Amino acid sequence: MSRIVTVMPNERELYASPNGDRWHLVRAPGGNDVFVRHTANEASGGNVVDFAIPVFLGLGRHGPEHQELWRLIGTLIDQQP
Repeated sequence: MSRIVTVMPNERELYASPNGDRWHLVRAPGGNDVFVRHTANEASGGNVVDFAIPVFLGLGRHGPEHQELWRLIGTLIDQQP
């Protein structure tokens, strides 16, 4: 069975793995809270887990999902005011 993933306007996909796992950067509706949401692939049950950014980044720096978040953070520094 194929699962349709809807990305809300307050979400940005960080990474989609070849096995179907997905990571999104999410802003909570009506608030300033931002976190990382991991959605497991169907074979793993499709579970969704939300991580505070410090926890997510503390889990590792070598995964492509971590590298993408670090890249996005870096773009904030590269922007000229």
